[in-house]
Amino acid sequence: MTDVVIRALDTSDADLFDPLPDPLGAREGHRLTRHRPDWKRVALRDGRVVARGAWWGGPDDTEPLSLNWFDVAEGEEEAGAALLRSAPWQVELELNLPAGWRDDPALRAAAETRFTAARKAGYDLLVERLLYRWTPDHGLPERPGRLTFRGEPDDAVFFDALRRIHSVTLDVHALKAIEQGGLDQAAQEELDFFHWCPSPREWWQVAYTPKGEMAGIHIPAHNPSGPCIAFIGVLPDQRGHGYAYDLLAECTHFLADQGADFIAAATDQGNFPMAANFAKAGFPVVRERLNFDLV
Repeated sequence: MTDVVIRALDTSDADLFDPLPDPLGAREGHRLTRHRPDWKRVALRDGRVVARGAWWGGPDDTEPLSLNWFDVAEGEEEAGAALLRSAPWQVELELNLPAGWRDDPALRAAAETRFTAARKAGYDLLVERLLYRWTPDHGLPERPGRLTFRGEPDDAVFFDALRRIHSVTLDVHALKAIEQGGLDQAAQEELDFFHWCPSPREWWQVAYTPKGEMAGIHIPAHNPSGPCIAFIGVLPDQRGHGYAYDLLAECTHFLADQGADFIAAATDQGNFPMAANFAKAGFPVVRERLNFDLV
């Protein structure tokens, strides 16, 4: 077997990325994602592409934020690992898979090939997530009408709310940030993401109970691929009332009122309460994501 050649692409040879089979439907899953040609790399054996990766970031980012398209031909796990190890960007790996992929032997085998390559390159599974996509044909969720919502210009209010919310969080990425740098780091990472989104800062909202107590926050946003639920969070002392659904319903209505013809969202598979709220609000699971991190 000949050695693998790792090749970075650019606009002149970006079409080298295309021929590898796509059993997991990455192309359809990324049809709204814009990947830069110079952030794509392929592994070739005898001139044939046996692994490929596309790194991703926002239009103004100078470095990729994640690797969110990674394919490996059957039996080419070592080539896939070499592709990852040789990349100049050592960032989180996201594998977006069809919903229910474990129930299909062919899909499961294709996914396991990618998992094996990632682990050979030093990655380990961080979290599994559910990806949602609401469209108007699912209908707008009913607003319970229990909370009032208003904008808040002071970032410090959101920072404090995020610290309190993450003190009892189920979100694995937030737990990782807390382990690395405490609640301040977890809150700041969320704020940085909200500001990174190209949607208006004025969209961020705080929710209040009829007694005037803060209940939580919701962040309707646009990421580079379109409208999304950026964050839903209920303060610890307001939990037990089902307010997360109220926040989600309001966030959905807000984006629909802005003309959204779809709304993307995600939650960790282990966050059963939030997954139940998405189902109740008419958000179907369209794909599953496995996030791998370097260990």
